Amino acid sequence: ADYETRASRFSKEEVSGHSRVKSSAARGIRANISDTYPKLEEEGILDVLFPKKEPVVVLKCPGPKQVQVVVIQGEPRFFCCEGDYYPTLRILCQYPHIMPRLRIDRGAIKYVLSGAQIMCPGLNSPAATLHDELEEGEPVAIFAEGKENPLAIGCMLLSTAEIRKTEKGPGVENLHCLNDGLWKTPLIDA
Repeated sequence: ADYETRASRFSKEEVSGHSRVKSSAARGIRANISDTYPKLEEEGILDVLFPKKEPVVVLKCPGPKQVQVVVIQGEPRFFCCEGDYYPTLRILCQYPHIMPRLRIDRGAIKYVLSGAQIMCPGLNSPAATLHDELEEGEPVAIFAEGKENPLAIGCMLLSTAEIRKTEKGPGVENLHCLNDGLWKTPLIDA
């Protein structure tokens, strides 16, 4: 099957536009990220990832699943889908504790890495763990049984309470995973 995350097609060649954002817009993006991921602010990480005086460039990627990528110091650090900001996996690997997490079983790994949505059976198996209580629409880091680093970033399609009661269907939308287009673009000259 052909799966695709929102960040699958991201590449320097696919960018439909980029702009250096005004400082007021950059403050708005920073505030949104700080509100969504309070641990970044509490632990002083936000000042490292999103320095207040550093120019911010936003790249727009075309397609029905439009993604905007926030680039600081040439590095894609966050991406935005439908108004919600998420750290890139490279950032999440450096700071894995900044997001709530779910752990899938080994059998789901190859599907998640190919961009598939994270299905409820892969989250309900004995080897999987619903680490945090989450509501629909919340961002989540996807880890895998036996693996130390995250392999995807998603958005909850169901709450964890609903996932526990569900035997089939998707539980988390896979937005960005290892080896998708955004992962393969560690630096950008913008």
